[in-house]
Amino acid sequence: MKNSSFSVMAGTLAVVVAGLGGASVWAQAADESLPVPHHLELANDKMMVKSVELASLRYAAFWNTGDEALAKLALGDDFVDRTLPIGRAPGLEGALAASKNFRAAVPDLTAEIDDMTVVGDKALLHLHFQGHFTGKFRDIQGGGQKIDFQAFDLYRVKDGKIVENWHLEDNLTLLKQLGAIKQ
Repeated sequence: MKNSSFSVMAGTLAVVVAGLGGASVWAQAADESLPVPHHLELANDKMMVKSVELASLRYAAFWNTGDEALAKLALGDDFVDRTLPIGRAPGLEGALAASKNFRAAVPDLTAEIDDMTVVGDKALLHLHFQGHFTGKFRDIQGGGQKIDFQAFDLYRVKDGKIVENWHLEDNLTLLKQLGAIKQ
């Protein structure tokens, strides 16, 4: 089935790939059965990249330190968590409460950025969280066990602030480490 959006995208991608010296790669991938993205971003404006990078690094630093000032610098007034967990308040308030509650259970929590990609107005981060469960989570008292799990975040930045966030944490690993799920 022909798709006019695919044809336009394919033409654009062919020019980009050919310009990168990869015409043979494009020839191998030119297949109408390939998925068509709803949005395709191929280039970056250098000023936008710096703005997106700074907001993303500030938000990651907030998760690493718990410093609320960093979250306030990173998140826009209209910030929306697109994967809002059940029971979490929306916006900045929800992010601050989530960090505070998690740090009560894991006071030495750190969050390192393993990978970060900035394209257009978006940043994709692979975060690595570590610490020791010495506090309390729900009705479970920690015994000092190690916490070590991964998360992936996608941010959309506007005017230097994160306005949308999609995130996926390895909660199964985390809940096993906390003892909330028996192995």
